[in-house]
Order: sequence, then structure tokens, then C-alpha cells
Amino acid sequence: MLRRLGFCVLLWLLPLAAFALDATQTTLPNVRAITAFVRIERANYARNFTDAKAVLDDVKAAFAKRGYVVQTQRLVTQPVGELIDGLSDDDALALLKRLDALAGEQGLALNVGPAMLHDTDDTRAMHLLASALATQTHTNASAIIAATNGIHWKTIRASAALVHALADSPHGQGNFNFAATAMLSPYGPFYPGAYHTGAGKQLSFGFEGASVVREVFARTHGDFDASVKELTNALATHARVAEAIGEQVAKARGWTFMGVDPTPAPLGDVSIGAAMETWSGARFGSSGTLTAALAITSAVKAVPVKQVGYSGLMVPVLEDKRLSDRWAENGYGIDSLLAYSSVCGTGLDTVPLPGDISEEQLARIFGDVASLAWKWHKPLTARLLPIPGKKAGNRTEFESQYLFNTTLQALPRDR
Repeated sequence: MLRRLGFCVLLWLLPLAAFALDATQTTLPNVRAITAFVRIERANYARNFTDAKAVLDDVKAAFAKRGYVVQTQRLVTQPVGELIDGLSDDDALALLKRLDALAGEQGLALNVGPAMLHDTDDTRAMHLLASALATQTHTNASAIIAATNGIHWKTIRASAALVHALADSPHGQGNFNFAATAMLSPYGPFYPGAYHTGAGKQLSFGFEGASVVREVFARTHGDFDASVKELTNALATHARVAEAIGEQVAKARGWTFMGVDPTPAPLGDVSIGAAMETWSGARFGSSGTLTAALAITSAVKAVPVKQVGYSGLMVPVLEDKRLSDRWAENGYGIDSLLAYSSVCGTGLDTVPLPGDISEEQLARIFGDVASLAWKWHKPLTARLLPIPGKKAGNRTEFESQYLFNTTLQALPRDR
């Protein structure tokens, strides 16, 4: 049987050789996320995790054969409210703790989906999620604050309460794993907003593509049409490889490949902020930044593969070294990010806030994101990080390899 399985794996790897020439024409970006969507059973979750991990390992091996480095393997369950339905609060928290521990053992980033999918949902799952995220390190989750049926005002208030509660976690980092999402469809690969409500056994992928953007913009800076055309081609080179791998692994395993999110995710010195500065010739936040955002988003949406998720632009303030530096310089702020989000995404991602921000202020920020997303029917995220004990002008003190320290900005005055 092992010989037959090895032969099958070889069969689905062979066609990928056709993509090898294209993939050498541009810098190979890291694969940020290979994400599996599953429906786990409370009595059999260990087997569910193991089966999904085997599929993700196949995907990782296929990317490695093409020279790509996979950064994270991710597993998304059904929404947390369904996971804990019928359990007492103590039993629900115990289950979430066991799932988090198992994810850590298997090297998986876990996502338990939206705690509130509809505005009519009970807020119980949000309250329990606040307790879980305060202590767990591998679990991510979300809440949906706008969908095609309108803005979810009850969920906005519950999200503000959750973020306010998690601000008391060490350095406020509990909020790193929670996002309020608006108009985001299921099966996107990027966290914390990834979710599904189906039967499971689906896959989607996303790249750390900011390096590709910077490489292209170094050649085409200031020329909008040439930038869009060349960036589309460069992103498509890698997206086609991912699509081929996804389709072939999914077919071999009896899963379904949902698509690629071509959004060029940044991290650290692989900076989308630096790439946009290369294009405009000015600091991020200056005139021309919005045009650079439009150029990237136009290219992303033109990539000719099956697309899922945001399919736009990520501007995560604290995950991108250049962006965190420009934030410290007051080069841009929340209103700037919302303006850029009108032509791209993903909204307000990893935005640091003073620790004394109120629930009411948080709710208003979430409401602005939801309103913009719903008005233009585009996916946006709000991942807000109040920093306990810090006020405007103070430096953050994160102890995370994924978050860069910056200086907090003052909130716009309420009166």
C-alpha cells in the first residue's frame, strides 16, 4: 500500500514540472499560509487533526519541490459556537484548551472561526472566547461585523467588549489573535479572519508576496499601467504554481481546493510599506500612497487563478517594520488606513491603541470599518490592539517575533 501511495504522490507532482521555468523568473516568495478547513468531532478531534495534518504535509512537500518555503500550516474548524454547543462554560473552555495544546503539538495554527456569525447569535461564545484567547497561544478567532444582510451592530458591541477585556492580557497581545471581519467570504487562508461553515475538507493558500511587489516596483515605479501589468504577471507566476499544487493534492486526497488569495502579505523587513515607497518615491502616508495601493490591488484582482479571501492589499501596522516606523513618526493614522481601504484592503490590521481606550471608542472604530466594507461590498478587517498601561507618546513593549514596537498615537478627540 505504501508503494501505491508513493506512486500516486509522484503522479500528482510530475505535472508541476511545467511551472518550474516560470517560477524561476521572479523572486520566490515564502508561502505564508497553507490552510485546511475541517469539521471536527468532539469525540474524535485528535484523528481529525492528524488527518488534516497529513494533507497539509503533502502540500508542504509539493511546494518544497518547487523551491518554496512554507511558513505556516493552518487548521480552521467550524465556528466556535458550534464547537461548544451543549457544553457548560467550564467544559467549553477545557475543550478549547485541549484543541490549542494539540495544535501546538502538531505545529498547526488553529482557528475556531467566528464567535458570532450572525447578529442574532448569542454572545456567550464571545465571552468564552475572551477567556480562551487571554491564555492560549495557538488559537485564532473572529467575529463578523458586516455581511450582505447589513451591518451587525450587536456583534460590533460584543467585539468591542472582547477587545477591551483582552487588553489586560500581557502587553495586550491576546488581541493579536482576534479580528472583527466585514464582508469577508469563507475559505480565505489568512488569519485571524479565516472561517467556514461547511462540511470541511477544503484547502486554500496565501503568499508572503511583498518582496515580489518591491522587486517589480523597483523597475516600474511611478508608471501605473506598467506596474499593474508587470505585477499581475509576477504574482500570477506563483499563484499558478499554488493552484496546480492545490488542485492535485486535493484530488489525490478527496478534498476540494478553494483557491489562492494573491494578496501580497508582508512580514518584518519583507515590507509592503517599503515596496509602496519604492513606487511613489515618498514616505508611506504621503501623497501617492493611495495610488500605490490601487496599483497593487488592481494587479492582485487581475491574477488569473481561482481567488479567495481578501484579494487586495495588506497594511498590517505592527507586522511590517517600515509601517511600524512610519506609524511612530505619525506619517499616517487610522483615518489614512480607512482612506486606503476604499481602494484596497484589509482595513485596520494590527493597529496599536492607547490602553485607556473605552469600549465605546472601540465600537465606533469597528463601526467605521463595517460601514466602509458594507458600502463598497469589499472585505475588510479590524484587528485592534489596545496596549495596557500605555498612552499616546509611549513606546510599545511587545515580546513577539511577529510584532514590531512603535510609538502610540493619540486618538482623535471625542469632544
